[in-house]
Amino acid sequence: MRARKSPLVLILPGLGGSGPEHWQTRWQKLYPRHRRVVQLDWDHPEREAWLAALEAAIGAARERVVLVAHSLGCALVAHAATRPAAARVKAALLVAPADVDSPSCTPAETQVFAPLPLQPLPFPATVVASETDPYVTLERARGFAAAWGADFVDAGPRGHLNAASGLGDWPAGRTILDALVARAL
Repeated sequence: MRARKSPLVLILPGLGGSGPEHWQTRWQKLYPRHRRVVQLDWDHPEREAWLAALEAAIGAARERVVLVAHSLGCALVAHAATRPAAARVKAALLVAPADVDSPSCTPAETQVFAPLPLQPLPFPATVVASETDPYVTLERARGFAAAWGADFVDAGPRGHLNAASGLGDWPAGRTILDALVARAL
């Protein structure tokens, strides 16, 4: 019996991109089938430009893909889910979704993604959120998961689930991703 090939994973960082110590960057280095979707401007996002970059990456793949999004990348996935390219998405891990509808939670630059689509996603998804994330309340993150038809994981008091959270290679996140991919097969 032949081993199943791991899925192609598209890494979707949020505002500012994910630096060298961010778990997304570390996963990209650890796993050969993880590819970052590069945006023209990480600090001044334009929704249509970010969507175009994601759609191009999905279109270039010769297989269905798994999306691994962080922060503003989660809003990108929610918008992309309403477009034809979503048919090529196998599953999505949505970590620390930024509440782009809340000026008190997120920077003004992120509000180009408002309003955040709250329709069920056309693929399996898991939302992971922290109890102490400054960019989204736990209740709001739970609401996103419910609206999107996604599973929800409470990561405890871990901040924004980024490099400052001290997650390293984030093995717990990898376990969540592996379970999601197994469910999506």
